[in-house]
Amino acid sequence: MDIFAKFENRLGPIGDYAEKSPGYFAFPKLEGEIGNRMKFRGQEKIIWSLNNYLGLANHPEVRKADADAAAEYGMASPMGARMMSGNSDNHDLLEKQLAEFVGKEDAMLVNYGYQGVVSVIDALCGRHDVIVYDAESHACIIDGMRLAPSQRFVYKHNNIEDLAKQLQRATAIVQKTGGGILVITEGVFGMSGNQGKIREIAVLKEKFEFRLLVDDAHGFGTMGKTGAGIGDEQNCIDDIDIYFSTFAKSMASIGGFFAADKKILTFLRYNMRSQIFAKSLPMALVMGNLKRLELLKTKPELREKLWHNVKRLQNGFKERGFDCGTTNTPVTPVFLQGGLYDAVQVTYDLRENYNIFCSVVVYPVIPKGQIELRIIPTAVHTDADIDETLAAFSAVREKLEKKLYPQEMPQVTEATI
Repeated sequence: MDIFAKFENRLGPIGDYAEKSPGYFAFPKLEGEIGNRMKFRGQEKIIWSLNNYLGLANHPEVRKADADAAAEYGMASPMGARMMSGNSDNHDLLEKQLAEFVGKEDAMLVNYGYQGVVSVIDALCGRHDVIVYDAESHACIIDGMRLAPSQRFVYKHNNIEDLAKQLQRATAIVQKTGGGILVITEGVFGMSGNQGKIREIAVLKEKFEFRLLVDDAHGFGTMGKTGAGIGDEQNCIDDIDIYFSTFAKSMASIGGFFAADKKILTFLRYNMRSQIFAKSLPMALVMGNLKRLELLKTKPELREKLWHNVKRLQNGFKERGFDCGTTNTPVTPVFLQGGLYDAVQVTYDLRENYNIFCSVVVYPVIPKGQIELRIIPTAVHTDADIDETLAAFSAVREKLEKKLYPQEMPQVTEATI
């Protein structure tokens, strides 16, 4: 059989939208300056789907630093992989500052967050080892485990008792194989907004021998008194053996980093295939990330404005009787009851009639019969944005409860986009 033949009749659960609503629910095009309001299909919308937490994407100092660095270095410098010919004093400087900021001995840059997590798991874990991970772990963690030849056990989300059970199973295996155990969780879970129970996980080290890897993509820059992430928030950085974050969220950039003891990162520098065989992070991005980190450290008012908006928005939803789950971070899920058609109709209604653009999540990511509208507040949103959004959500919930939405896909075609 031609390996391409299967594509003709099976695009997958997301791919089904390719013909039913091209460019609408999947691959939508937001236009204009990145901010709280952008254009979608020619109309201005309030945008709640960008992880631009601190508003750095269009901060004037960031824009200037990016432009100056691009003019000075271009996008080619340095050429080659970091190990071979792509290193620089500025790469080293950014790593040094990141390590100091998050309270670790050393830091290591990676080109992309997703790529970094996938490849670090592959580098750390062999066939004699066991991985134990949270059930709501991000796709990059899942894909990293697929690449690694290790056995793996999943524990119920943030359930320390179940984690202990899985660690007991893992311990029995490594006692026979001579391997080790890696526990993986997140600092802030991107769908629920829950914090990972890092300190409670660390207590289990008294009973079990394991190392802890924390993906803090949504926590870095947003959590803690200084914005240094979940280690700052929970006063637990010493309990985290390998700390990771991406630059793609609060830093509004490209790349990411690991922070850990120097001996761990020395091993990774010489064994992470994705970095050994990939071109170094371009100098223009390194310089831009140095400026972003500087602003993150020196402008606490950005984080304060973010949290003002987070509290105002989440309190507003709760006062109106909406279910926001158990979030205690900026990630703001809003749960409604309904099926797939309800979900797409609500999303369409919010976009077309209330000018609210947000992400929608349905089964199999969440249980059947639930709809999650995920809201990402940022420092550049306004009180007016929040008030309009709360009113719009109340209106669509009423329609949903009265079963006013048709049980079919909205008629969205290329011609109407």
